Amino acid sequence: MSPSVFRPLLLFVLCATTLHTALAASSFAGSSLYYAAGLSDNEADTLLQGLQSADMKVLRVWLDGQGNNVKGTQTTAVPSLEPSYVCNGNESCYNDTILKRMDNFMVKAHSYGIKLLISMHSFNALQGGDVYGKKYGVDNFYSQPGPQQAFDARIKHVLNHNHSTLGKPWKELSDYIFAFEPENESMIGKGQGFIQSHTSWQCDRAKTVKGELGDNSGILVTTGGESWLSESVQNAWLSCPALDIISIHAYGPGDLTEGALTPYVKKAQSAGKKLLLEEWGACYFSTSNNNCPKGGVLNSQTRNNNIEKWASAITAAGIPWLYWQVLPNKDPHYGYDYEIAVNSDPSWGALKGAAQAAGKAQAAFDYSANILQ
Repeated sequence: MSPSVFRPLLLFVLCATTLHTALAASSFAGSSLYYAAGLSDNEADTLLQGLQSADMKVLRVWLDGQGNNVKGTQTTAVPSLEPSYVCNGNESCYNDTILKRMDNFMVKAHSYGIKLLISMHSFNALQGGDVYGKKYGVDNFYSQPGPQQAFDARIKHVLNHNHSTLGKPWKELSDYIFAFEPENESMIGKGQGFIQSHTSWQCDRAKTVKGELGDNSGILVTTGGESWLSESVQNAWLSCPALDIISIHAYGPGDLTEGALTPYVKKAQSAGKKLLLEEWGACYFSTSNNNCPKGGVLNSQTRNNNIEKWASAITAAGIPWLYWQVLPNKDPHYGYDYEIAVNSDPSWGALKGAAQAAGKAQAAFDYSANILQ
């Protein structure tokens, strides 16, 4: 074979091999527990052992303050990072209790093969009247430069928090931290029109995160999802260089199908981004799945079928997913109940099996360098 023929053939083989490698990347599953910082050691072990048994690789946690006994869990109250007023970079103003508790939790999670996805604020807290909500109001928080500067200072404080025992800032802990997101469901209560008019907020905050992390930190930067599939995947975010992942939150059955998800997979691949179905769940009540305040109890087998069907569709579309949410204790079945308790819940087996199946499936995005093997 002449060199002129061999070179194109070699190039074709190399490209095909690279493509196959990308396509053969394994998927994964995980969960959220927004109040994980308040868990006792025993409850943390119960949760993490359960997640490990299901081959779950990522747990999403929040940095909002929290009270005692959340979701029936015997939690310790944890104050807000900015409990009294907006700190705006004044280091003596921040209350680092939640960061120090998360220091301990991330080490424990790592021992179970699990990394954390850390959400640094939530729309829930903002709308609920935290220091940002009280000082700026919801609209101004997203549209005015002053609150954005103050919030960027919060982000930098979190990323540069020096771990209590590891002796390194969080921004260097890629063995423990999967990703950072500036805020859970930013702007979600304002509607899609407001989100589309303020997409720069998400990208600007991602630039702040990436500016601290650098380009080769091994920690990803993600959005915090929105109300449903199309609202979660904004074109402006697909073209934002600082964003690695576009996170999807979706509870409507119409969004939880392979046919609905696949076009977004292709869009993300074309843009060089990853997708993560960061929130989805199967309602405990016999209401609409995406409107689950309270109602009659759905038959357990029907709920299990929903879990298996929707998880299978997400996995078939090639998207890793996090379930909302797994509890270390018996589910008290409060309103908007998607929760599933490890081990004892009638739906735990279905979720565990779905998560194990995800870990054996191929993904459309290569996360192999970002999860613990």
